[in-house]
Amino acid sequence: MAYSSFLQMNEEFSLLIVMISLLVFDIFATEKSMRYFQPLALVLFTLHTVINCIPRDAFEVAGGMFHYVPMQTYVKTILNIGTLIILLQAHQYLNDEANRIKKGEFYFLTLSTLLGMYFMISAGNFLMFFIGLETASIPMSTLVAFNKTDHKAAEAGAKYILSAVFASSISLFGMSLIYGTTGTLYFNEIATVFTGTSLQMMAFVFFVVGLFFKISLVPFHLWTPDVYEGSQTNITSYLSVISKGAAVFVLFTLLVKVFPKIITEWQHILYGLAVLSITVANLFAIRQQNLKRFLAFSSISQAGYILLAIISGTALGMASLVYFVLVYMFSNLAVFGVLSVIEQRTKKVLMSDYNGLYQTNPKLSIVMMIALFSLAGIPPFAGFFSKFFIFSAAVQQGFYVLVFIALLNTIISLFYYLLVIKAMFIDVNDAPIEKLESDFPAKISFVICTLGILIVGLISSFYNQIAVFSFGI
Repeated sequence: MAYSSFLQMNEEFSLLIVMISLLVFDIFATEKSMRYFQPLALVLFTLHTVINCIPRDAFEVAGGMFHYVPMQTYVKTILNIGTLIILLQAHQYLNDEANRIKKGEFYFLTLSTLLGMYFMISAGNFLMFFIGLETASIPMSTLVAFNKTDHKAAEAGAKYILSAVFASSISLFGMSLIYGTTGTLYFNEIATVFTGTSLQMMAFVFFVVGLFFKISLVPFHLWTPDVYEGSQTNITSYLSVISKGAAVFVLFTLLVKVFPKIITEWQHILYGLAVLSITVANLFAIRQQNLKRFLAFSSISQAGYILLAIISGTALGMASLVYFVLVYMFSNLAVFGVLSVIEQRTKKVLMSDYNGLYQTNPKLSIVMMIALFSLAGIPPFAGFFSKFFIFSAAVQQGFYVLVFIALLNTIISLFYYLLVIKAMFIDVNDAPIEKLESDFPAKISFVICTLGILIVGLISSFYNQIAVFSFGI
């Protein structure tokens, strides 16, 4: 194998160049020149996203350990756009001297997790997959506890790293059993010899349970509300959208490519998890007064909806999943962006604090309303179309009862999303949150998210282009 073959890994090398460039700048820059760090970082990362957004022909590196197909470019580009939006929203937080934040550390850790997700997505071997998993998880735990002066952040970091280690250990044990029963770690080879014996089924269950922890599916979700509440809001949004988006794509790919012979068994597992995740999360979301915990249960519910695309195991399911993640990214990041602006300036995160928000901050209220309508699946916003496609993928495979249960739960989700909208537009507050002026990068992020919610659902070419390459997975 020629070392030049590694140069085909364009996305990974490009991101690595951005990381090293920012690290060198952070080390050698003077205090005066550090004012240019964030603009430079945003420009470099935007160039990285644009350069690597065009799919290429499929290829393999390192004997198949790294496996590329065109669909991965769309997934990585979605993750890149989401990360860029989060970096824009974190601009004010990183410039707040009271937080004593090291900008270079924040960017390096964030991009390190993204690099790990790249390796997970393109893995063709369980060893490469595990390397990517840990490369994504370890820096993320550091980000969760990034604010050293905040006791809640320290608690959230401890809970996250313990949960991540436990989940990784379970998955690693499952991988070892898979290797012991098949004699290989390569996905394509395992698929041919994995017959579904009792030991292999136990290995499979251990492996996927670790991934279920990462995606926060019920009953493996208990760490999620505490970690979301304790983390800084921009980091919470990264954990909720980018990390989860990569994990669900990897789960779909592994189930279809590595375990096709036991599709009936894993469909039954996903069926139960989907019902539990959507229903339990929706019921608990109604009870929440802290908006970060509210969004935690909302994200658990959305993960349950994503399982409807995965359970189909078809090309339509893959296209629906990627499209759903794209729409979910715009919607969720818009909500977290508004929450970040308000929390950064006022430290208020309770739903009652948002009473009368429209009186003083109409623009922020409208952005939040549009995003919540999209998450609830109300037409003509993009969230309606994303849910329609995942329901279609499940119905195509005969999961009528599951889709009916999911449809009933959309009514519950609409109720609790409307609670927030009611607080902002209807509930009276004699002392609402004062008028806030978002910084310019945050305004750009709101424009991107709002346009994404309004346009992606109405222009069919977005979904059609994703569907073209979904057959290559």
